[in-house]
Amino acid sequence: MDLLSEYYSHQTAYDELINTERQTRPVAQTLISHLAHLGIDTIKARRQAAEAAILAMGITFTVYTEAGNIDRAWPFDVVPRMLAYNEWQRIEAGLKQRVRALNCFIDDLYNAQSIVNDGVFPRAVLKSSRNFRAICRGVHPPLGVWAHICGSDLVRDSDGTIYVLEDNLRVPSGVSYMLENRQIMKRLFPELFQICKPLPIDDYTSRLYDTLAAISPRARSRPIIVVLTPGIYNSAYFEHSYLAQQMGAFLVEGTDLFVGRDDIVYLKTVSGPQRVDVIYRRIDDDYLDPEVFRSDSVLGVRGLMRAWIKGTVAIANAPGAGVADDKVVYAFVPDMIRYYLNEEPILPNVPTYLCMREEDRAYVLEHLDELVIKPTNESGGYGMLIGPRATPEERHRFAQRIQEDPRNYIAQPTLALSTAPTLVGDRLEPRHIDLRPFILQADELYVTTGGLTRVAMQSGSLIVNSSQGGGSKDTWIVDLGDLPCFPA
Repeated sequence: MDLLSEYYSHQTAYDELINTERQTRPVAQTLISHLAHLGIDTIKARRQAAEAAILAMGITFTVYTEAGNIDRAWPFDVVPRMLAYNEWQRIEAGLKQRVRALNCFIDDLYNAQSIVNDGVFPRAVLKSSRNFRAICRGVHPPLGVWAHICGSDLVRDSDGTIYVLEDNLRVPSGVSYMLENRQIMKRLFPELFQICKPLPIDDYTSRLYDTLAAISPRARSRPIIVVLTPGIYNSAYFEHSYLAQQMGAFLVEGTDLFVGRDDIVYLKTVSGPQRVDVIYRRIDDDYLDPEVFRSDSVLGVRGLMRAWIKGTVAIANAPGAGVADDKVVYAFVPDMIRYYLNEEPILPNVPTYLCMREEDRAYVLEHLDELVIKPTNESGGYGMLIGPRATPEERHRFAQRIQEDPRNYIAQPTLALSTAPTLVGDRLEPRHIDLRPFILQADELYVTTGGLTRVAMQSGSLIVNSSQGGGSKDTWIVDLGDLPCFPA
């Protein structure tokens, strides 16, 4: 097939759509046949149409660089990533299990601390946590849920195993791009939706609204919900405005809110103050309330923590939820699942070395050229070392950092992330990908059908983060009935 004639020579890892025998996997047969039928010129024309639509719709993402912030159009590839529904069901169950355990863990840390007292989770890790908020001790948020919105990153290794790479519990972003990717694909390839029938994802914003409404302190048919954004210069501002608009919520900055003497949060409106029931905050704890956290913050609302602790307003994710968004804590999630749920983990973690452990640290320092080193509280791919691709000087600098502050680093083996066909110039080439599904929890648990597939746009690169220049694809979950996920 002409479309893939050069593809195989570039294929070096597990590919999501093409197997090692150069056969199309069952889940992708219709897609690949249709693309071959269209031909490369038609596919390129549809890519140009997608780029024009992204510009017209104003879908942007800000990339921070040394030269300044670059507001760029959202990078998008027109070849979707595909997963079979019978495989997805297991992933969905694993993600729900994980978020249930994480919420039990956070609630326990701010109350009885049983998991620490029983020796399952090290007290030293808790004491050294940057994101443990002492002010949250003794608080019981509605339904016992702290992390209402979670974005977990999944990767597939060379043997086909899906691993959880990390859990993003503070302000996970990307869901608006997942939704917009689907809308663009529907415009570009309406005939493929008739043939392949990918499962829908369109109900996410109504599910998000229901999740937020479920934690409202006031029982009313339509609580007042606001999306609290840092403002137009934030990298994910497009997403903040998109979600507010889709939910029918108010998009606000800190200066639009105030806390009254009755410890109730109000929204300033032209018709006078209006009580707020739920805040979907998209700013970090540090900036949430200058009365409690950073006194120089101009992004948050003075007195907000008083209102939240008193229970007059709900905040998602709850302040303090970030204690579980720590790469050291991540290593203990399988233990949490066994401890709180009395179940075995459905999805495995990537094997992780904790540099705070002397034995692990010695191994890491001896194998820096084989491992990926990550700081424990960074996100977006910042501050990492990919050992096999680093220079001796870079490895030496990281060795010093690890020895100076071992609690701040973990290490993991360099996985051969799976690839998917991506349109590059005039042909399809394999590019490494990951997947970020979004999980909601309040009175119900919900997982998006698929998620945001992120793409490393450079050949051979493993960096898929949007903030590091990565791109994205639509993700299709397709029900194949009893057909196997993958050929033997």
